[in-house]
Amino acid sequence: MSSSPSSAHWLGLVGTIWLQTINGPNSDFPVYSSQLKELKGISQVQLNFLAFASDAGKLFGWFSGVAALYVPLSLVAFVGACFGLVGYGVQYLLVDSPGLKFWHLFLLTALAGNGICWINTVCFLLSVKNFASRSRVAVSLATSYLGLSAKVYTSLAETMPRLADSKAKTYLLLNAVVPVIVTVFVAPALRLFDLKSDSMSSTDTAFLVMFAITLATGACAVVGSIGSTASWLSSREQMVSLSVLLAVPILIPVALKMNKIGEAKREKDDAVVVIEVTDLETTAAEEEVGGLQLLKKPDFWLYFFSYMFSGTLGLVFLNNLGQIAESRGLGRTSTLVSLSSSFGFFGRLLPSFMDYYSAKSGHSISRTGSMASLMAPMACAFFMLLNQGSVFLYASTAIIGTCTGAMTSVAVSATIELFGAKNFAVNHNVLVSNIPVGSLCFGYFSALLYQREASKRGAATCSGASCYQATFAIWGASCVVGTLLCVVLYVRSRSRLLSYFLARCSSEGLTTASICDDDSKQQWMPYDCDLVDVYMRISESTCLLSMYNFCKTVVAVFGPEYLRQPNAADTERLLAINAKRGFSRHA
Repeated sequence: MSSSPSSAHWLGLVGTIWLQTINGPNSDFPVYSSQLKELKGISQVQLNFLAFASDAGKLFGWFSGVAALYVPLSLVAFVGACFGLVGYGVQYLLVDSPGLKFWHLFLLTALAGNGICWINTVCFLLSVKNFASRSRVAVSLATSYLGLSAKVYTSLAETMPRLADSKAKTYLLLNAVVPVIVTVFVAPALRLFDLKSDSMSSTDTAFLVMFAITLATGACAVVGSIGSTASWLSSREQMVSLSVLLAVPILIPVALKMNKIGEAKREKDDAVVVIEVTDLETTAAEEEVGGLQLLKKPDFWLYFFSYMFSGTLGLVFLNNLGQIAESRGLGRTSTLVSLSSSFGFFGRLLPSFMDYYSAKSGHSISRTGSMASLMAPMACAFFMLLNQGSVFLYASTAIIGTCTGAMTSVAVSATIELFGAKNFAVNHNVLVSNIPVGSLCFGYFSALLYQREASKRGAATCSGASCYQATFAIWGASCVVGTLLCVVLYVRSRSRLLSYFLARCSSEGLTTASICDDDSKQQWMPYDCDLVDVYMRISESTCLLSMYNFCKTVVAVFGPEYLRQPNAADTERLLAINAKRGFSRHA
């Protein structure tokens, strides 16, 4: 166990944040897709298949979940980075060569897409297991930085325009090299730590500081996107400001480490009470499901298709953003991509705020309910795109980017809420296989409609708002269907929880008063759990579980004040009380 788990697990979260920031190399595909289309002489349908290829790698993402059970997480992340290095690196070296065929590009892009799953698995596991009491907040906070990937890569490419002789090669080189460099740099921090010494008060303070840093980073990204449109902020200035803000979170584990050293120097021989609680049983809200059982669950298929008709649909829109902007006559595609990336960042960050403050108030927000509420505005945004105005294009892109980002973040916790945390690494990778399925269906269909409009004009490319008019209407209707499916999933999950507690109460005859009476007898009287069974008619396992929940609540509510180390003010107060009672302050 680490000597300073508080600073160590925050160091792991900072490493996770940096990994997530660069783990979206496929998000910059819309920027160079048009040039790649010209270089290789491929059709719009083939171009959409390349966008699908990155998602196709997620079909085998469950391999990363299995690997994480047996090998160190740093090695899992490094394997994912190497997949990206091979996938994008070979494309960079041979993209100008006629020997690099379309199917080569497809396989290499799919390999790189699979590498993204390996890094994501590491990030999710670190956030969930290193922050047991704040796992939802940590996951949302870390995944929010994935929304900055497109912004980071576009800023790097614009800062270093001479990195390669074409825009496509510049992005391919960055996509190949940057993840490997960052993964090697943060690998020592990618470890799981025991959190028994974690201080609730210090964790809350650290999260508040992290929220402030994250908001400043997102604001910088949005200002940079708007500034690039108005040409009053250079790419170099954007990159420098982003780099500084991305480096600032490292100060949190440093400050926690210094604080712990200072506390150790002030410690006397005073005894400190430490209460350790260990999870005894999985709650009803997190039923453990894994393997083939997952595919037999109706909730799995409701979740699968509701996400495919909403979150995946948003990703397909973002993949086609370059062609959409080009068809409407927008010159700088990178501006629109940066805008979607910046708002996607805030969308991913939104659930962490809600989870943090709901946990402080003693409530928990339903993940399926959150997903349903995010799908509705997304459907409206697709219908807004039917208007030909550029304002509607920018507004819809911001809405879709925000909602897609939020759903991506919420989906991680929704998997745990519906199917438990034990098999999370494999379950979530199975669930996100809806992304390649939806990407293939929706992307291929939109490409066919695009080519049909282009053939009417007798050209290889299509220009005008009508190129994607029918596509937007179909996507909007699909998103409405996804919203309805998610509402059904939300109702089912609430009904399951309610029936669980009602059945438990009716079968065992338990009330709140009887459980509290049982807890009191276990704490203040020399009663064993099996003796309580005779008097209270409560089984031993239920006694232990209720006692555990009682202690866990007491520690969560009163721990920050009564289980902390005594400070100088406490000592002065005690000495003053003793002085009033006639004792010497110097005794």
